Amino acid sequence: MPAARESLLDAAFTALARRPWSAVRMVDVAAAAGVSRQTLYNEFGSKDGLARALVRRAADRYLAGVERALAGSVEPCERLTAVAEWTRWAAQEDVLIRALLTGCWSERLPAPPLAAVPSSSAVPAQRRADGPLPTPHDFLRIVRDRAVTALAGPTATAVDPADLAHPCELVVRLALSCVAAPPGEGGMAELVRAVVPRQAA
Repeated sequence: MPAARESLLDAAFTALARRPWSAVRMVDVAAAAGVSRQTLYNEFGSKDGLARALVRRAADRYLAGVERALAGSVEPCERLTAVAEWTRWAAQEDVLIRALLTGCWSERLPAPPLAAVPSSSAVPAQRRADGPLPTPHDFLRIVRDRAVTALAGPTATAVDPADLAHPCELVVRLALSCVAAPPGEGGMAELVRAVVPRQAA
């Protein structure tokens, strides 16, 4: 992503932390990023385009964190625990990730339609942002399927993916429930161990 676009997204996200999206002004975002207002419009087309790009970036960041969590250990239970902990942490730290994962959009946030919108942008990153944005159900499916793929392994002796789909989905659902109600004393690892099959752990 070009540096100017990333700077503009950072400026918009910072502005969003200070005021509701309805009060965020394009001219202020451009000034905070140190670029002209025309550059902002060239990149995003409109305030709605900027909102879609912000949400797309949040979705991409969340999924990139899932990939890191799945790659971080050889132990399946530890991988799934890392995914669950990342999900809870990311939703606490980023209001857009929280809204994407839960489907709960407050009045302070931009709430672009998740369906694709017509795009005439010449900027590839914006054309992608104008495409469909993931729903909570999409995230559940994507994270579950990536976890199954990571845990099943490439060898013939690896665990059957069919045996992993259900526990992987349960772990994602557990993580999402912990966004609203953090786990108790045993933490996320204890919850994950309760749903991961012995042959996978």
